[in-house]
Amino acid sequence: MDSKPLIGSSLIIQKSKYRSEFDHVTEVFTELKQQLMLAGPFILVSFLQYSFLLTSIMFIGHLGELALSGASMATSFASVTGFSFMMGMGSALETFCGKAYGAKQYHMLGVHLQRAMAILMLMGIPISLIWASTGKIFTYFGQDLEISEQAGNYARWLIPSIFPYCLLQCQIRFLQTQNNTKPLMISTGFASLLHVLCCWILVSKCGFGSSGAALSVAISYWINVLILGLYIKFSHTCERTWLGFSIDGVRDLAGFLALGIPSALMVCLEYWSYEFLVLLSGILPNPKLETSMMCISLSTISLAYRIPFGLGSAVSTRVSNELGAGKHEAAELAVWVGLSLVVTEVLLIGLLLVVAGGVWTKLYTDEAEVVSYMSVVMPVLAVSNVMDGIQGVLSGVARGCGWQKICTLVNLGAYYLVGIPFAMALTFVYGLGGKGLWMGIICGSGVQAALLLIITACTNWEKEVCMTYAKKAMNGVYDGNIPTRLVL
Repeated sequence: MDSKPLIGSSLIIQKSKYRSEFDHVTEVFTELKQQLMLAGPFILVSFLQYSFLLTSIMFIGHLGELALSGASMATSFASVTGFSFMMGMGSALETFCGKAYGAKQYHMLGVHLQRAMAILMLMGIPISLIWASTGKIFTYFGQDLEISEQAGNYARWLIPSIFPYCLLQCQIRFLQTQNNTKPLMISTGFASLLHVLCCWILVSKCGFGSSGAALSVAISYWINVLILGLYIKFSHTCERTWLGFSIDGVRDLAGFLALGIPSALMVCLEYWSYEFLVLLSGILPNPKLETSMMCISLSTISLAYRIPFGLGSAVSTRVSNELGAGKHEAAELAVWVGLSLVVTEVLLIGLLLVVAGGVWTKLYTDEAEVVSYMSVVMPVLAVSNVMDGIQGVLSGVARGCGWQKICTLVNLGAYYLVGIPFAMALTFVYGLGGKGLWMGIICGSGVQAALLLIITACTNWEKEVCMTYAKKAMNGVYDGNIPTRLVL
């Protein structure tokens, strides 16, 4: 007589279990769709922005070896001293705006945007002074006089580009954290087409040479900023997040700097370590071969990194939004879905680098010696791509959570206590040449990825939600109203 209720209870439990598993699978696919919808446009934006400086260099390449050498050195110097720093500073908005949007404190996004723009524009002044002295700096460090002069001239004409670049980094994060990436894709695509036209007019038609190529970068950035500015001002999608300029936008600038400086260092410490490899390659026994290999390798890795960077930005947005909304389970799910995506991607790209590396290298050069050398280096680059991809997404998680200070220490230790020392030992002690440089830096990125993975895996996401409100209320993410989920 009692068996029927027991059987009925068993069926109810079994159905509940299946329903729970089905709901979990549905949540995973929903999260996967959201991240792909976010990452797709942002990956394209990243590729297009990367093409701005690259397109100018391509036009300069037709002006002669001297002009190309000077412009290449100036571009590298500008990236190290300015562009990478500004990109890092702007990424602090991924934490501030992302959590504010998740907490439905919509007006705070506009306030954070104003603070970021004010600080980054001020930072542009000392960077401009450094760029104005590029030629003298290169000459002081013993570079060729003619190349230094060319580099100095190109860097001076790049100065007008640093200010729109500052604004652009802020606008991108402002829209990104609202899951609004299509305007970024459209505006950047339009600006990149105009950039090609602008380069052609200023370099080829008007004969302004490398100066025209540098100036075209600034013009293209300003066009992009203007388009996005008009969109933010007049689009109904931003009517809750942009309420116009206010006095709050210039208050608590120190609060933004407290996270902005670690954000910049987090990016720069990693970026500078790779630039240091180029300097080391120049003092190897066959410097022309080694520097050629290093330039092709860095270009290849930088291009491949656009995809993990876009995925990392998508994960950063999803995690910060969910933490701001008080949804710790959704934030944790976003992390592991993002990691699964990037692992799949880097394995496919790594396989492609190994299989088609020779064809890719021939797009850069026909020199048999370089092509042969790159065939040996390509498998190493494939491994580097895997490490970079994993740490790229985990860095996005860190930005979403506001862990920039911890990650600055992680990057400092991984690259400067492990990566560079190992690279120098493998290259100069064990005689592995440029291949040793890459193997050493892989050790650094591997340690970075491992440490970030451990930090992420050990995170108590429910506690992270509580800490999000506690810490960020002081920094102005919220305006004093506690999200309902945090109260409950």
